[in-house]
Amino acid sequence: MILYASAIFLGAFLLFLVQPIIAKQILPWFGGSAAVWATCMVFFQLALLAGYAYADFTTRHLTPRRQVALHVALLVISLLVLPITPDVSWKPGGEENPSWRILGLLTFTIGLPYFILSTTSPLLQSWFARRFHHAIPYRLFALSNLASLLALLAYPVLIEPWVTTVIQSWAWSAGYALFVCLCAYAAISSARSADNDLAPADAEAAVEAPPALARQLIWLTLAAMATFLLLAVTTHITQNVASLPFLWILPLSLYLATFILCFDHSRWYRREVFLVLVAIMLPLMAWYSDSLKLKLVIPMYLFGLFVCCMFCHGELSQLKPAPRHLTRYYLMISLGGAVGGLLVGFGAPYLLNGYFELGIGLGACALLLFGRTWRMAWWAMLAAVAVFVATAYGAGEAIKNQIANSRVMMRNFYSVIKTRQTEEPTPFRSLVHGGIMHGGELMDPQYRLRPSSYFGINSGYGRMFSSLPDTPRKVGVIGLGAGSVIAYARKGDTFRFYEINPQVVEVAHSEFTFMKDTPATIEVVLGDGRLSLEREASQQFDVLAMDAFSGDSIPMHLLTREAMQIYLRHLKPGGVLLFQATNRFLNIAPIVASLANEFGLSAVLVSDTSDAEDGPDYWTSNTDQVIVTSNRALLDSEKIRSVATEIRIPAGFRVWTDDFNNLLRVLK
Repeated sequence: MILYASAIFLGAFLLFLVQPIIAKQILPWFGGSAAVWATCMVFFQLALLAGYAYADFTTRHLTPRRQVALHVALLVISLLVLPITPDVSWKPGGEENPSWRILGLLTFTIGLPYFILSTTSPLLQSWFARRFHHAIPYRLFALSNLASLLALLAYPVLIEPWVTTVIQSWAWSAGYALFVCLCAYAAISSARSADNDLAPADAEAAVEAPPALARQLIWLTLAAMATFLLLAVTTHITQNVASLPFLWILPLSLYLATFILCFDHSRWYRREVFLVLVAIMLPLMAWYSDSLKLKLVIPMYLFGLFVCCMFCHGELSQLKPAPRHLTRYYLMISLGGAVGGLLVGFGAPYLLNGYFELGIGLGACALLLFGRTWRMAWWAMLAAVAVFVATAYGAGEAIKNQIANSRVMMRNFYSVIKTRQTEEPTPFRSLVHGGIMHGGELMDPQYRLRPSSYFGINSGYGRMFSSLPDTPRKVGVIGLGAGSVIAYARKGDTFRFYEINPQVVEVAHSEFTFMKDTPATIEVVLGDGRLSLEREASQQFDVLAMDAFSGDSIPMHLLTREAMQIYLRHLKPGGVLLFQATNRFLNIAPIVASLANEFGLSAVLVSDTSDAEDGPDYWTSNTDQVIVTSNRALLDSEKIRSVATEIRIPAGFRVWTDDFNNLLRVLK
């Protein structure tokens, strides 16, 4: 029994540990978007489905010895793909569909090991039930999820802050080799004891009819609902903070915790308690789904996700079949997870033009709650109807608020973008990512090329441009947005933008006039800014600015040592790097200052507080921007020196690299 438990525990631990390890490695290649994690989750769900389907098919159609022989062969073959390090040939060039490229990369990098690991829980439980005829294997499913949860909790605390991704990959590969030995031994032991499929003690289970299709569809629906909400809540959180494993892991850990509790013992899922909690949380979550008060919303959504997943997984645990049918049960759970993942990871970005999936998921969960209270007391059914109406109305209002006052609204893999126009105190058109305004234009012809939003004349941008020599300048900008920084362009200047999202380029041309009204030369390079710069010859920029946002989320791969080396290769001697550091939740300044110190440069923080009450200056925003340069004359100029502040680097602060970053140290 220790052998089975050890193999299941190690397999589940590795299964979920590899998720943040591999996702973090490829995150910089695809723009650091929250959608990278959603797409990775689609792959993980599909691979898990394939593993469970394999377990179900081989258990029902192969003799025990043939099943074991096949599995041992696959275990040995899977060792050939180690270590799990993605090949650089998978880096995107800018024109590919990122979703399909991520799926292909993951398939060739970890596909076979992940498939093998995904078969472990149902296969070993099946072998356990066959060998120990009086034992119930479902608590091993709780053990499997406990191992998964420990892996996820260990990553942001014990692994990510201290261990580079290269070492993580090699250590994981060593652990996988140990797992192969354990699993192969368990398989061979199972085959030796498999003289009969069932013992007499199992006769009662043997005559139980296979689960009806309706029951299997309920399994699938409950599992799909939990996964759908998991990904919708995760997207909601990460688009407004940062797309890092630390924030992906919180909701996933709660999701797994509900599996552990519900399948460990029936006492954890008190149906009368959780039905009431779900009825309370669903309308609350729906009404606050468009709120930007994340200190309120994030705890509420994490608790709400836990309650909803306890409801879904608790109902699942009450519907589990006899051990004879457990592989089909797990197969339908996995299929449901894959359906939920596909709807959010693939369906939503290409079928919806806003972040509507959260509201849709809450409404669907309320409908499912009504379905599970069917045939209960009349007052319970009436309460469920009221919950559905309140949730659907709240979700509808939140979706309506997203759409309200939008001139243009569109969505793709990278983000939701929309434009809005306000007429008072003067016409102003803005570009919005998620719920955050990222640049805009004063539409009155007399103010059209006047700096506004994050680029006002007193911002780091304004003070830096006014302090540069009065000669033609070549400026590079990672992140196009509305093109607002073009307000500083003059005849003879060249502004070269690097933009990963083709829809942003489309909107900048169609909704704003900066690109067509400016006397400067404007160039746009489509693709991730860092990867594009990596491929190009030195551009010899006078200024290179990093201004890439999606909501409040900042792609952290633009703030590493390796990224800095690329930037400096493209900068003229004495040129300027400018980092947008305006953020409600992350203090980016120490990261930039530590990088500047490492390369012998000076870094200062320029903050601008807008206090205008009317007129065009009303449309300037409070900003924090970091200027990095070796040009002391620039930093000593009156406009910069008078407002610049020194950036304090905390003791023991490590320089961020592609292999290492620590989000916990920069949370505000």
